Amino acid sequence: MATEASGSSSGFASPSPSSAIDFLTLCHRLKTTKREGWVRRGVNEPESIADHMYRMGVMALIATDLPGVDRDKCVKMAIVHDIAEAIVGDITPADGISKNEKSRRERAALEDMCKLLGGGSRAKEISDLWMEYEENSSLEAKVVKDFDKVEMILQALEYENEQGKDLEEFFQSTAGKFQTEVGKAWASEVASRRKKSN
Repeated sequence: MATEASGSSSGFASPSPSSAIDFLTLCHRLKTTKREGWVRRGVNEPESIADHMYRMGVMALIATDLPGVDRDKCVKMAIVHDIAEAIVGDITPADGISKNEKSRRERAALEDMCKLLGGGSRAKEISDLWMEYEENSSLEAKVVKDFDKVEMILQALEYENEQGKDLEEFFQSTAGKFQTEVGKAWASEVASRRKKSN
């Protein structure tokens, strides 16, 4: 069993209780930071970043088994894909920050978070999953990127139905961008329910 040490040079140590609690305390910001796209559209009591990540994790959990796709890895990737936003916040296209600059800020934040966790195998796993998602470099990343978009349009539909908002732009921004069969099928189901509710 790995020893608990925050600064172990072996790279396989579990985070110390102190490192774990520091990391989790920082992650609290994911629960309190509202998703900026909804804030800008005047949505009442908009979801937090953690709300969005949680439902994506559930999506990965309930999705049909797909050939060549590691479902457990998808669940983990969904849980960490926006984790750097605990430091940088929810940067949206409306903020006028380039994709490269957004990526640079998020990578630096992720590095800081992994150091806070004490390095080691858990920090490396989080970092590797995050990078894989960012680079869209695996089947799992493609599935989780689709879940990111499906979760957003499902949330948009729910806000439209609950608050009478017109959130068409969120549907437009994802149109034609789904990479997987499951993403296309679920997005199509959301679109069909939206038609019925209008």
